Amino acid sequence: MQSFVKVGDLQHVLKEHYQKTGDRLQFHEAIDRLDHQGLVLHSLSRNPRYTDFFRHWSQEDFEDFSNELYIPVLQYSKNDGQQVQEGSIFPLTRDVFIFRHPRYTRLLLHTHDFVEIDFVVKGSFRLHFEDTVHEFREGTVCLIAPGSRHDVEISDESTVYTFMLRRSTFEATFFSLLSRDDTLSLFFRNILQQKQEPNYLMFHIGDTGFSRGLTERAMLECFTIDDYANICAVSMIHLIFAEFLREAGDSPQFYHYHMGKNFSAVLNYIRHHYQTVTLTQLSEQFHYSKPHLCALIKQNTGVSFSDLIRQIRMSRARDYLLNTDLPVTDIADIVGYNSSDHFSRVFRSTFDCSPREYRRTNAKSDEHFVPFEMN
Repeated sequence: MQSFVKVGDLQHVLKEHYQKTGDRLQFHEAIDRLDHQGLVLHSLSRNPRYTDFFRHWSQEDFEDFSNELYIPVLQYSKNDGQQVQEGSIFPLTRDVFIFRHPRYTRLLLHTHDFVEIDFVVKGSFRLHFEDTVHEFREGTVCLIAPGSRHDVEISDESTVYTFMLRRSTFEATFFSLLSRDDTLSLFFRNILQQKQEPNYLMFHIGDTGFSRGLTERAMLECFTIDDYANICAVSMIHLIFAEFLREAGDSPQFYHYHMGKNFSAVLNYIRHHYQTVTLTQLSEQFHYSKPHLCALIKQNTGVSFSDLIRQIRMSRARDYLLNTDLPVTDIADIVGYNSSDHFSRVFRSTFDCSPREYRRTNAKSDEHFVPFEMN
């Protein structure tokens, strides 16, 4: 049977115990204390409703309101390293859940088969990831891949919003990014290929205000009980992550635990030198043997070094064809081909048409949109 506790009651128990003893409770221990106090509900018809969706909330106002919301009691094990399954977290009618991560909890490293995103809107938190620790400050967005053993530690009044998304929802949200040649695309492909390998993606956004407001409204939808809440929450997720990626710019860093360093450094080097880089140059730059480097690239991108170079070149060539009037021979040279004939053969094998046919078929109209025409 599903149980519920008030967010403010849960946080009060955690903070009070920490301030009195210097020790931390885990989630299930705090729930036990609330249950003994008669503060656990075993059914919930509705949460408090917000009356003005477009109201401008201060952080303090929203925290006060969200403390009155009831959060589902998650069935956590008491054992370190436990595996949390998607089916034990999400009700059948829900695809996403957003909540303010509890403060002052004791660590319980765990893995899960869904995607977790942590967004720091105030202060900082420490991510315990496998056997490493990383500190993230205000404006950081951290996407944790399924299969990563981790936990979040918040030791003060910092505010971190945690998103939990079903893998299928994540795929629908980010599918359009899979053909890109950047760090984000690499990370998303790893997740959607269902690799259970410990890694995370971190990026920083400059202005948290707008994204915070969107996140808080999406969170309220997650706590709303009606037939439309899930649709609204998923729709807002698309908007939130579009804003995240817009603000992120070139900041994403892809951390792969087994590499012991950010794989984004290797990927970014390839992206900036794709016209001329060779496997020998890459191995010398990062001090890996060529066989080991080939294995790492295959493991983290799903393709070989030569196929990765070809994909990047074709992606850039397509952009030049669609957005410039440069001759095909010039584009071939720009993206790293010494022969325009070779370039055309590779392009045809990738897109099933010649570069000129691709440009002609996908040419953008030069006509200007005129919403109202005066006669």
